[in-house]
Amino acid sequence: MMITNQAAKISLPYGNAMRNREMPLKLSFREKKINKQIAACQSELLATHYAEVENMYRQMRGWRHDYRNHIQVLKSYLAMGDMEAASRYLDALEADLNTVDLALRTGNKMTDVILNSKISLARSKGIRVTADAHVPVVLSTAEIDLCIIIGNLFDNAIEACMVLPEEERLIRVYMEMKNTQLYLSFTNSTALKKQKKVNGRFASTKGAGHGYGLVRIDTIIDRYQGYISRNSEDGAFTTEILLPQGKCEKNF
Repeated sequence: MMITNQAAKISLPYGNAMRNREMPLKLSFREKKINKQIAACQSELLATHYAEVENMYRQMRGWRHDYRNHIQVLKSYLAMGDMEAASRYLDALEADLNTVDLALRTGNKMTDVILNSKISLARSKGIRVTADAHVPVVLSTAEIDLCIIIGNLFDNAIEACMVLPEEERLIRVYMEMKNTQLYLSFTNSTALKKQKKVNGRFASTKGAGHGYGLVRIDTIIDRYQGYISRNSEDGAFTTEILLPQGKCEKNF
């Protein structure tokens, strides 16, 4: 009986120790699973961005390829004295060029690429976009991180706008340097009323299993020791970000 009691005394702490060892393993497995899902989301996001950018440049190359043909058509109309036809043709060319021309030039190539691809996508969906951005030529923020932040913010804004009537769809983008920090502000119209935070953050409106894009943004901001603020109002949602920069090569 004494042996049994001693065995019980010995086995109890040993059992607790084993359980304590298992708990980090379970947490580690869960973290790995979440990180895997975030990585998959990130890869899909980047693939989408690159596809959008490639499509934009394909359109631009196509327009340049047809440039001489357009000139020949206009010369023909002018030679015939048909000013009305030439004017209509120029209007059509202008409308076509607006779909492929860079809507925004920030001064930073990577920012130009991702912003213009998303602005083009948003406008193709009937969303009005106003953007004002002035960014240094060189940033200390990695291009892939900037791509993920801007891409996620734009994708979420576009998705929120799509449930609204076309005349109510709006996205506002503002970027500039504030001393040594890059400031980003994204505001979009939404069909939702003012949302409440749960455990310090707004829940994803896509339901369970979503919101990894938001987690990815927060992870990047935290890595750079930056600042992020999300604000919900009736009919509008705003995200503000500050990203500390090292030495930046300014273009303004």
